[in-house]
Amino acid sequence: MPITTCIFDAYGTLFDVNAAAREAASEPGQEALSAIWPQLARDWRLKQLQYTWLRAVAGRHTDFWQVTQDGLDWAMEAAGLEDPILRQRLLDLYQTLSAYPEVPAMLSTLKARGLSTGILSNGSPKMLASAVESAGIGSQLDAVLSVESVGVFKPHADVYDLVEAHFGCARTEVLFVSSNGWDAAGAAGYGFTTAWVNRMAEPLDRLYATPHHVLPDLTTIAELC
Repeated sequence: MPITTCIFDAYGTLFDVNAAAREAASEPGQEALSAIWPQLARDWRLKQLQYTWLRAVAGRHTDFWQVTQDGLDWAMEAAGLEDPILRQRLLDLYQTLSAYPEVPAMLSTLKARGLSTGILSNGSPKMLASAVESAGIGSQLDAVLSVESVGVFKPHADVYDLVEAHFGCARTEVLFVSSNGWDAAGAAGYGFTTAWVNRMAEPLDRLYATPHHVLPDLTTIAELC
């Protein structure tokens, strides 16, 4: 069946998860952060993801904002940063992460072709609403779906079920796009056509399914529909 619905992961896919640390590091008085911000950003993101997987396996769900704070606390301690004001600044910036440069034009092209578009994210509704508003892409999205409606993180099948339930489409009509290789693989195993946006040129994850497409960024997404 032809693709009718394009669904995107949010963090790392549409929104630059490194932007908070990068921006904070450029501000006056943040010399300590400026020297180590790339490592802090990597640790923050890794722990954020690890905590979602561990909570899902343990059946101990909490919302993504708590997981984001927990990941930051680990990363700051690992970096030897004890600064409550910096912690709050980083969290504030995470609420308004910038979108990658190609995102607005890419979404506009999809909408012009009559495709349905949406986000399917681990993010909590409040986090996602803030990011979408800050990036100015709300008018180009038909839905913003959060795992909070099912109480478990990706790649649980209950999360991917939300797309069919909301859009009334078959899973074979969905192109699912993620910058997380494990997420693209999980969605492929579920039955979506998937595109992995491999911005960092990482190796393919050895999992039970593989993405159908591997791209360096979002520029050519419309060519897959």
